[in-house]
Amino acid sequence: MSDGAPETTTGKPSALFVRVHNAGRSRMAAGWLTHLAAGRVEVRSAGSAPAGRINPVAVEAMREVGIDITGEQPKALTIDAVETSDAVITMGCGDACPVFPGRRYEDWNLDERAGKGIEMVRQVRDEIRARVEKLITELVS
Repeated sequence: MSDGAPETTTGKPSALFVRVHNAGRSRMAAGWLTHLAAGRVEVRSAGSAPAGRINPVAVEAMREVGIDITGEQPKALTIDAVETSDAVITMGCGDACPVFPGRRYEDWNLDERAGKGIEMVRQVRDEIRARVEKLITELVS
């Protein structure tokens, strides 16, 4: 890439979604980006303290819109993942998320919904979709 962005393994722009447990919001964001970008963006997702499994309410909310994230597992955040991503989207991980010069960072301040019912998770899911659509436009334009 000639714009100073890091090289990815695919040569495509890349986005990394980071949340502490990597079990809900960041996984929904990765699911939306994978679905909506249709192969035009390399998708990554990780957590500073990954949970043992994905939140089943997040899985159900995504299933309702035709996106299956059941095969995903929370992953540990690595320095390499941050260094090689064009956009790093944090979702409330605070100081646990490393920051490197030259990377694009955004913090998506989404309401805390952990432990809430499906209705609340649906609202977050839909807000994430709108943000992902905007991100795609910015990354592939």
